[in-house]
Amino acid sequence: MENKVLEFIENENIDKNLVAGVKKYIAETAPADEEAGRIPSPICFYYGKEVWEQALSALLSSKNLLLTGPKATGKNIFAENLSALFERPLWNVSFHVGTDASYLVGTDTFDGDRVVFRKGPMTLASEKGGFVVLDEINMAKNEALSVMHSCLDHRRVMDIPGYRKVDIVPAARFIGTMNYGYAGTRELNEALCSRFVVLEMPVIGENDLGRLLRFRFPGLKDNMVSQFSKLFYELNRKAEKGEISERALDLRGLLDAIDMMALGTGAGAALDMCIANKTFDPYERELVRDVIKARIPGDLRAENIFDSTVIA
Repeated sequence: MENKVLEFIENENIDKNLVAGVKKYIAETAPADEEAGRIPSPICFYYGKEVWEQALSALLSSKNLLLTGPKATGKNIFAENLSALFERPLWNVSFHVGTDASYLVGTDTFDGDRVVFRKGPMTLASEKGGFVVLDEINMAKNEALSVMHSCLDHRRVMDIPGYRKVDIVPAARFIGTMNYGYAGTRELNEALCSRFVVLEMPVIGENDLGRLLRFRFPGLKDNMVSQFSKLFYELNRKAEKGEISERALDLRGLLDAIDMMALGTGAGAALDMCIANKTFDPYERELVRDVIKARIPGDLRAENIFDSTVIA
């Protein structure tokens, strides 16, 4: 199978020793055939040479990686890129009020004939040598934290009552993500934080955002690449100054809006649905709409945004 992410990082001039380390890891850790379908195929690449090199250094030295930073910095996209690069099956764990220890490691269930142990994502990834994305880890309950403490330290084991001790295979990696200030989040306790190396994710640079837009939407006109980029950074500046909330600072929403425009939705309606309407305060919503209208006229259609050959 072609590894497009590996080709991408080679073209990005990532440190050759790190690239060689990735290739060595892949050669030594072929995934089981039954889990090959879990290897992700990212819809876009993460752009940022320094971030790539720091993350690869951590993962190749068998460290757990915690991606932190504000909204719209590409943490989940990057985690998916990393799993695809290393050609590892990926399990996602999204922490919320219902995520307990039994969800992570597994629980007894009746299969129609007898009671069996149904393995959870942490157990499966630990046995198969997969990658686990621990999304919004700072929302984890104490019960879930107890599982992660044993998985993420130097012992790399899970002792599951009534089942057995699970040794975490060397190929397995754990990647946490967290945003600051979301409802329901809290500070990571010192014990959990010490089990990670922490990578602060920066807001995507203007040049890299342009590259992302051109890769994701090859037919996007150059002037529209510039306008969409400037719109994103204008929203980012207003969020940093506290003039609007981070709800409107949504890179995923911007990409979704452009997707809709390609299908014929007017620019104003698409940006309303994917960005402005995510702010539920009427006054703030109008502020966001004013920023959008200053950059992107609401009556723009696909023929104004994309090359005609792409639309055809």
